[in-house]
Amino acid sequence: MDEYRGSGAGFGSAGGGWRNTLRNLKTFSSLKNRVFRIYFVAMLCQTAPMHMQMFARSFLVYQLTGSAAILGALALANAVPMLLLSLFGGVIADRVQKKHAVLAGHIVSAAVSLGVALTLTTGYLSVENTGSWWVLMVASAFQGAIMGLTMPSREAIIREIVTTEQLLNAISLNTMGMNSLRLFAPGLTGILIDVFDFDSVYYVMTGLYLLAALFMAILPHTSRITTGSVNVLAEVKEGFRYIRGQTTILFVLLFLLLGIVLSMPYSLLMPIFCVDILKVGVTGMGILLSVSGAGAVVGSLVLASLPNKKRGLMLIGSSLLLSLALTAFSFSASWNASLVFIVFVGLGQSGQMTLAGTLIQYYVDPAYLGRVMSILMMQFGLISFSTFAAGLLTEVVGVQWAVGGFAMGLILLSVLVLAFVPRLRNLD
Repeated sequence: MDEYRGSGAGFGSAGGGWRNTLRNLKTFSSLKNRVFRIYFVAMLCQTAPMHMQMFARSFLVYQLTGSAAILGALALANAVPMLLLSLFGGVIADRVQKKHAVLAGHIVSAAVSLGVALTLTTGYLSVENTGSWWVLMVASAFQGAIMGLTMPSREAIIREIVTTEQLLNAISLNTMGMNSLRLFAPGLTGILIDVFDFDSVYYVMTGLYLLAALFMAILPHTSRITTGSVNVLAEVKEGFRYIRGQTTILFVLLFLLLGIVLSMPYSLLMPIFCVDILKVGVTGMGILLSVSGAGAVVGSLVLASLPNKKRGLMLIGSSLLLSLALTAFSFSASWNASLVFIVFVGLGQSGQMTLAGTLIQYYVDPAYLGRVMSILMMQFGLISFSTFAAGLLTEVVGVQWAVGGFAMGLILLSVLVLAFVPRLRNLD
């Protein structure tokens, strides 16, 4: 494993122009590592279709049904299998070669995307067939199961590739890559829908998942396989006992997961903002999500350049920035103002996710990393549950008060943690 950490193989000889410049930039130091570069490209190829799917699926369901409650139910269909299986995904990550779990997930994701594409091409999934949205529910459930079983492995493998000192940099670059796709994927998805219709999006997604599988297949093995207990449930319980005994890790997990619940429903309810409030349609929705991604990319680049100090305080500050910006966005009826607010939403999200992930990987015993990361990955399921709740609340009080009310709850949480939880505030 150690030969991969910090390996610069494959970067060429001295005097290689941009390659030498890259060597000297702390911001991109992890990319000196050949294995991390392979992982990074695989991650980009997998994350792009995830963003495309989030955009296309939510807009398609709203077009088919016009119901915020069904939008929330779609998120719930994704959440249930993810939450049920993520703990087992953590055990898998601690037991087997992580690349194998991730590779299998890419292949199954490609098959699911191809299935949805075919139902769109044949015309079964269409506005005329009013009950056909069940296809998207089933696909959402499959994707939730795949993410639950494989995401702990995908995230935990970073620590096996880079050195401890490079961890913040590597996770920041990983987040930057994902957020860069938030910048481009929604706009591309909107264009594909406008020009070729929804099925083209799912065919492109299928190809990207297969490309991700190719890069993951050539990734070297990065860890030893551990047998562990034959009882999977016993290993899950052991992971919970470990977290309960590590107060610092517990505080970071709780703060992040509560922050996710209170801040993320806006992304899946974005079609309602764009159609009913800002009146900018699918293209405008793509622009908003891309601008949010731009803010997140800036945040990731800043974090990648910073030393390993005051990360707890920066985590709380990121959540406070996110909550304030999201509250302002929720009640904005101005297109120009919304574009400004959404930049800071992306900036705060990037800081929140990167810093929490770094602190957890930094402080967790490697033997328990997969299981702890499985708790962290439950955020994706919690997003779906909170979106379902926000969707139901939207039917009663409107989307602005539903999303804005959640965001104001995060403001309160961030202020209380800043004032009364020094253990988290003082973390380096």
